[in-house]
Amino acid sequence: MPTANTYQHNKLIAVWLYSCAFMVFAMIIIGAITRLSESGLSMVEWRPLMGALPPLNDAEWERVFTLYQESPEYEKKNTWMEIDDFKAIFFWEWFHRLWGRAIGLVFALPFVFFWLRRMIPL
Repeated sequence: MPTANTYQHNKLIAVWLYSCAFMVFAMIIIGAITRLSESGLSMVEWRPLMGALPPLNDAEWERVFTLYQESPEYEKKNTWMEIDDFKAIFFWEWFHRLWGRAIGLVFALPFVFFWLRRMIPL
């Protein structure tokens, strides 16, 4: 027979799963904005850990803009682009990746917690 404690655990798990579902829905919207603003290829280097922060000074912005200028997307479509235009498209791609990291953490950390406390069967 379920106990009050079981109901509390189920409530916590439901909040966790609904939070994950909401974040995935928000990711779809963020991805659509990223796609429609043609921002998807603005980050040309893959830095899983340090890439969590955007460029924080003018020298770093110049460095990443120079990398973008060497990309096929810039050479074929965006040769008109200045650094301020680049910053706008960079934001959406950066935010999309940051949100993806957040989804991973919001899913993985509670999952491990619930599993270790035997609150979810595997």
